[in-house]
Amino acid sequence: MSAYGHEMESEYSASLSSGHESDMGSEYRMESVIYMSSFAATILVGVLVTLGIFLMTALITLVVMLQSCESRNSKAVEMLRPVNQFDLNVYDYCKTVSLHAELNISNFKSYSLPEMCKNVAVKYAKDGHYTRDLSTVVSLVDDYFKNVTPGVGGHDVVLMDIDDLYVNRFHYYGHHNDFKEAKHMKHAALVQVYTKLQSAGWSLVLLSREPENQRGVVIDMLISARCRGWSEMIMRSDEEMKMDSREYFYKQKAIMQAKGYRIVAVISSRVDVLVGPFMGTQIFKLPNSFV
Repeated sequence: MSAYGHEMESEYSASLSSGHESDMGSEYRMESVIYMSSFAATILVGVLVTLGIFLMTALITLVVMLQSCESRNSKAVEMLRPVNQFDLNVYDYCKTVSLHAELNISNFKSYSLPEMCKNVAVKYAKDGHYTRDLSTVVSLVDDYFKNVTPGVGGHDVVLMDIDDLYVNRFHYYGHHNDFKEAKHMKHAALVQVYTKLQSAGWSLVLLSREPENQRGVVIDMLISARCRGWSEMIMRSDEEMKMDSREYFYKQKAIMQAKGYRIVAVISSRVDVLVGPFMGTQIFKLPNSFV
């Protein structure tokens, strides 16, 4: 081979060698560098920001929910706190004492609760428990008389204790403002019951523990309360004032039944008028300021 041929071969080999290394280096550099356009970078940053905001929002929401649950649990504990074992024992004791006092006394003026029951009685009226109990009984009266009608002849009668309308029946704690409010609500509820029964055609017999010489005062009170149209008002004679109230009411009910009247219902907050032999009579016990 000529010298020129050797030279050309050497140059060709060098050229191939140089080209191969150049291509490998270029390939290596392309694989090592990630190219990203400005648009793609903007999208990536936006996604990262959105994800961050979402995570922060979820964290804040979780914290708020935990605080809310803690607050509700705290309120629940606070609500349950007055109803602890001691308070329940006191309430049960006072309720039992009050009920037995109502069952056994003959003169309401001597009816009083132990001093330790004062706060319980005030709470019963102040917290609205008395109002709810009163509304419940009034609803029971309404529901019962929706399904019954007075018979012909006026011999089906309803006995109502009118002393509940104007006499303070709230123990010796009656001067407390909450008891005064409860008394007014009881008065309004009884006037409502009276009006509905009278409008429905029921014969109303009114019972009172007050003496006969107070009849005029009682009638004025009933008229001012818009209670009219009663069939009969029974008040105590001088001799009957000496009687136990249970004996007095027992006597009056026996007289009415002997006359042919059928006592359909008796409405009172006092037990003395509710006891006795009743045949087919519905009894409605209105709540007092405590039980």
